[in-house]
Amino acid sequence: MSSDVKELNRRMHGAVEAFRKELAGLRTGRAAPSLLDPVRVQAYGSDMPLNQVAAVSVPEPRMLAVTVWDINNIKATEKAIRESDLGLNPMTEGNVIRIPIPELNEERRKDLIKVAHKYAEQARIAVRNVRRDGMDSVKKEEKDGDLGQDEARRVSDEIQKITDKTIGEIDGVLAEKEEEIMQV
Repeated sequence: MSSDVKELNRRMHGAVEAFRKELAGLRTGRAAPSLLDPVRVQAYGSDMPLNQVAAVSVPEPRMLAVTVWDINNIKATEKAIRESDLGLNPMTEGNVIRIPIPELNEERRKDLIKVAHKYAEQARIAVRNVRRDGMDSVKKEEKDGDLGQDEARRVSDEIQKITDKTIGEIDGVLAEKEEEIMQV
C-alpha cells in the first residue's frame, strides 16, 4: 500500500508542476516565448500546441513574433492567440503574427491574477481527483478484505495529509505569483 501512496504523491506533485508551468506563461509585462505556451491552435483537424505550428521569437523587449510555418494556419493561430485568456492583440503581416505585450496597468494585473486563480483551482481539482482515486482504492481494498479497518484509516489519513500539503503548496505558489504580478 505504501507504493500506492507514493504513486498518489507523485501524481499530486505532477499537478503542482503543471500549475507552475501554466503560471510561467503568465508573464509580467515582458515578452517571453513561454507566454504563449498555453495557447492551443485548431490545425490539421486537431487541437495542437502553438509551438507545433509556429516558431515564437522576441524581436523587441515588448514584442513577440510568431512565424507560422504553414500559411493555411495563420488565421487559426491568430484566433487562438486572441481568444486565449492572455489579453493579447495579435497583428498579422504575411506569415508573421506580431504581438505587442501591453504595459501592465492595474486592470491587467487583476485580470492576470484572476487567470492565476483559475489555474490554481484547476490544479486543486486535479489533486482532489488523485485523492479520490486513492480513497476509492483504500475502500475497495478494505471491502475486499485486503486491508484491515485500522490500516485503511491510517492510509486514508496519510492520503489526506499529502493532499492538504500539496494544496498548501499550490496556494503558496499562487501567492508568490500574485506578489510578482503586483510588484512589476
